Amino acid sequence: MAKARARQADGAASDLLRAAAARILADANAALEIRGQTHATAIHDFRKALKRWRALLRLIEPWLGTNGKKLRHEARDLARELNSPRDAQAALDALVDAAKRAPDFSPAIVRNVRTRIEDLRKQAEATALAEDVRVRIDGYLGLASRSVARWRIDGVKSSEIAERLTKTYRRARRRLPDRWQAAGSEELHELRRHVIEYRYQMELAAPLWPRLARTAIEEAQRLRDRLGRHQDLAVLSALTEPHRPLASWRSRLAPLIAERQSLHLKHAARLSRRLFAERPKAFRHRLA
Repeated sequence: MAKARARQADGAASDLLRAAAARILADANAALEIRGQTHATAIHDFRKALKRWRALLRLIEPWLGTNGKKLRHEARDLARELNSPRDAQAALDALVDAAKRAPDFSPAIVRNVRTRIEDLRKQAEATALAEDVRVRIDGYLGLASRSVARWRIDGVKSSEIAERLTKTYRRARRRLPDRWQAAGSEELHELRRHVIEYRYQMELAAPLWPRLARTAIEEAQRLRDRLGRHQDLAVLSALTEPHRPLASWRSRLAPLIAERQSLHLKHAARLSRRLFAERPKAFRHRLA
């Protein structure tokens, strides 16, 4: 019976991966075509689709060779072109996060800071989805779709997918800080990137391991959210540095930002201990 289930899972793996690729690329296309949504929403949805796409490419990289790595790097570079409006939105989210936890914080300052950040976001959005950028996006998505049609992944086994998932789990686990409160923004950014990759790969593999994946996805998403809020606050803090747009509000915002970041790290440390409690070998054993 166990061998029969394994053969069934092996047969489903390649179909699962192809279907996931088609769905992700369709979502990326749709993100920029839906009428009536704001640029911020379109950019967020498109970047999210690219993160899922890059996680899939990393998961099956051994079967794609250099073409898969090239596609992943090009997707990364394309996403970076949309960083400016994303950073402005992150700063807005961080301002909301900080201000709502400090009811005595001056509403006038919040309004003024919000207005300044919204101006920055509008300026960034005006160029982020310019015609030349859309042409590059369309060209990349077309290339990616044609590449999927040529993928030779019919022989991929579920056990091999499990090995790749374990590698991702191990990479993320190794990024956990020894001292959370002393961790730098770049160190935490790298951890978050690996947590996101792990979260999306588990989502892709969920049909093969539904019960295990469901719990892992939920826990990884919670950790991702906490690390994301910390990162948003870091973006807001950077805007308050000398000669930056929010420099005149630094003395008022800095203590609030530091307090919120410390709280998010406290929760992130607790979540990470639960998510990555197992050693990689034990994680692989559970998949088996």
